[in-house]
Amino acid sequence: MLSSPHIPTPSEELMRRYDVAGPRYTSYPTVPEWKQDFGTERYAERLDVAASAGADEPLSLYVHLPFCRSLCWYCGCNVVVSRDRRAADVYIDHVLLELEQVVARLGRRRKLSQVHWGGGTPTFLNERQLERLWSGIIRHLSSLPDAEVAVEVHPAITTSGQLTLLRELGFNRVSMGLQDFDPKVQEVTNRHQPFAQTRELLDHARNLGFSGVNFDLIYGLPYQSPESWARTLHQILELRPDRLAVYSFAFIPDVLKHQKRMPAEALPDARTKQGLFRAAWAAFVDAGYLPIGMDHFAVPEDELALAQQRRALGRNFQGYTVKAAQDVVALGSTGISDVGGAYAQNVRALPYYYERVCEGRFATERGIQLTEDDRRRRAIITQLMCNFWVDLGEDGTRDFALELERLRPLEDDGLVRREGSQLEVTPLGRLFVRNVAMVFDAYLRRAERPRFSRTV
Repeated sequence: MLSSPHIPTPSEELMRRYDVAGPRYTSYPTVPEWKQDFGTERYAERLDVAASAGADEPLSLYVHLPFCRSLCWYCGCNVVVSRDRRAADVYIDHVLLELEQVVARLGRRRKLSQVHWGGGTPTFLNERQLERLWSGIIRHLSSLPDAEVAVEVHPAITTSGQLTLLRELGFNRVSMGLQDFDPKVQEVTNRHQPFAQTRELLDHARNLGFSGVNFDLIYGLPYQSPESWARTLHQILELRPDRLAVYSFAFIPDVLKHQKRMPAEALPDARTKQGLFRAAWAAFVDAGYLPIGMDHFAVPEDELALAQQRRALGRNFQGYTVKAAQDVVALGSTGISDVGGAYAQNVRALPYYYERVCEGRFATERGIQLTEDDRRRRAIITQLMCNFWVDLGEDGTRDFALELERLRPLEDDGLVRREGSQLEVTPLGRLFVRNVAMVFDAYLRRAERPRFSRTV
């Protein structure tokens, strides 16, 4: 059984040595390795492979809803800023058209174990639009009785009526983006969200029967300090959600131009930033939460916590889960599917997405078909990132001998323990779990590396 210890304080030398650019490993191979020649036809072939799994094999469904009323300046998601809800009607038309094309390939495979609406801000859609989208989906697909049906919401714009409707439609989980309650941090990130408004929406969600209510926080934003962060953590614990995600802010203004609107000189340094995460870890663990994966926390009775205790936690582009199916179908612009042993991502620009769908073609822009080596490495990295443990087995110990040799310095630094074919990330190593996973990434050994955020 996994314990939930406090993380030791790393030395300055460790911080310097492991503060490098590296992937977050929401996928493996990571997105920079995906190819433009993986297009419509290749995606169709992979859907055919997924269909061969049979009618009883469930699917996961992700719907990307990119619209936001305003742009949060830290944001790294694909968003479309608009105040005209009529744009969402056009988008829904095309999402449902894409769905028809997908299910035509999936044959009798129509059951869902997981549904996730993300964005953007899904509650940009009004109640009529939310109901129309859901009705269009369930005309073709059916969610299992114990399915996880989740939606992301922005508490500052989500109404009680929208939340009531979503619950009536069958949604049972809700994730609220918070980031930070400090007024100065909210001002400089263009994310305004009063504490009282958040409390009101949370109380309403609980009264409706939503389970696994999640809050998203971000550490490393401009003007965050140990003192202001402590106040935010106190307010979070006053609300006591079921789950918490505490994400490291990825400051990459060369890629995300809107991040230049924030003062770079106000960003906390690596030591302070790591201290913010350690403060969150200590506050949540002391309050009875269990750490989940590298940056999530859950109450002990939550299914994520129970799964990690069994070392059975999983992860996909929608986050940590116990409901993820073998294949994930994604709809909408930039939606990423994981089907038939391949990743496939849709185009970003809405005009191109609409054009492709109207022509009866899939909107696939890039992707990659995993090799056997990719699948083995993905399994290892997933176990490390989710459960802080992996058993390579006798074959793995032999086949990954080079990686185990490269792991020795991390063992010497106290980040990982090896016992035979088993590897376990230590409490200290949890701060650097991305660095541990990078040892098994075959693509990082090339001379030219893609741009990633810092691991610390």
